Amino acid sequence: MRAEIFWAALALALVLEGLLPLLSPGTWRGTFQKLLQLRDGQLRFFGLCSVLLGLLLLWIAT
Repeated sequence: MRAEIFWAALALALVLEGLLPLLSPGTWRGTFQKLLQLRDGQLRFFGLCSVLLGLLLLWIAT
């Protein structure tokens, strides 16, 4: 059961990650170029915020 949930969550993450480049490749490209201009510390901060938000949502969902 837990393995099924893991694979379903991974599949959903891939679907969500693929929506923007599928629907609006120009916007995705521009956003990605802006991300490349950020310093390492800024990227780490956004990564940390993303992880914490994901953990919070997971905690709320269970």
